[in-house]
Amino acid sequence: MAHLLQHHPDILAPPEPWLMLGLEAFGRVDQRHPAGSSLIEAATSEFLARIDRTIVSRAFADAAYDQYLAEAGKRIIIDKTPRYWSALEFLECVYPESPHILLMRNPYAIAASLKSTWGIPLRAESSHSVSISSLTDLMLRLPDGIISSLADLVLGLPKLAAHRARPQTQFVQYELLVAHPDEEIRRLLTGLGCDPAAVASAGMGQADYLRSSSFGDRKILERNAVDQSSVNAWQSQLSVEEMQTVTDLVGTELLLELGYEQELLHARQAGVLDGGREVTELYREIFRTWWDLRSNKTGATSGPSHTGEPLQKIRSACDVSNLRQANGPLVAKVEENLRLAPSAVAKLQQELLSSEADRAAGLDAIRNRDAAIEMLRSEVARLEQILNIP
Repeated sequence: MAHLLQHHPDILAPPEPWLMLGLEAFGRVDQRHPAGSSLIEAATSEFLARIDRTIVSRAFADAAYDQYLAEAGKRIIIDKTPRYWSALEFLECVYPESPHILLMRNPYAIAASLKSTWGIPLRAESSHSVSISSLTDLMLRLPDGIISSLADLVLGLPKLAAHRARPQTQFVQYELLVAHPDEEIRRLLTGLGCDPAAVASAGMGQADYLRSSSFGDRKILERNAVDQSSVNAWQSQLSVEEMQTVTDLVGTELLLELGYEQELLHARQAGVLDGGREVTELYREIFRTWWDLRSNKTGATSGPSHTGEPLQKIRSACDVSNLRQANGPLVAKVEENLRLAPSAVAKLQQELLSSEADRAAGLDAIRNRDAAIEMLRSEVARLEQILNIP
């Protein structure tokens, strides 16, 4: 979509800047920073607390965007960064009047793309379907990058769906975009205040700018026209078990809200069952716990009881008697997940905090070892000088 929009003479769309995420996290650095991550964060927070941080952030972003636009001779920049769902409040604070374009895609197709492009697993190896305990074990074993990609699906989709009500936000369905690219691009250009007649056709055009970047959709380089083949590819790329996982993680309510009734019907006809809102909320709580811990939004003092509290509320809201009227195996799965959820969240939090402590201890040990080596080298050099050893 960004590639098609920048065919307009007024628009520039560099490949995924991720700029605002870096600004939102300003002052938070890796704990291996030699100056000390806690000192950097404390000092910058104290300094910026005396001024308007929003003005500072906007000044930096304006300078960066304006320089890009000046060099390209254009007036509108589109910052297309998929994970901006995690910083919507920051974006709203810095650029409250900025137009947003919200592009939504069938969640089953998103999951299939994560699987085929990045090898993201959609079910635990030891289980035909994902339970709370198996999901937690999976999260503890997998790299952060993989869990972040799943969090885009589990946490990002509902947050973006709620963002549709924001003023100055244009909503686009991916399936409609690839079916009618000319019509959709002209509609978006009109909403941005650009002359839609300035773009003759939404053809693919040149994409050489992507070759020099590590970001952006590399598949664009292989295409001469907008391709619809990916719209229904998920139906053959996902197994029934994987479709069940996606349904549980995303939730049937959100699928229907986004207009994907037919896709949900296909999954149900393939054998997918509806676990209900309670199961989806439990999965989201697992991911929220992981996300908060990894972004240091939840301190070590919060403890398992803090994460267990919302789960207790979810459990009390679940009417198991109604669920028992549904399919037997599904009820067993739901009840197992409800029973395991609090301990699984506590385990996830404990393991993540423990891993952070172990890593910090390991870094201290490395620093002590390096200091000892330097002292030994200095002593050897001193002795060599005394003994006049070449």
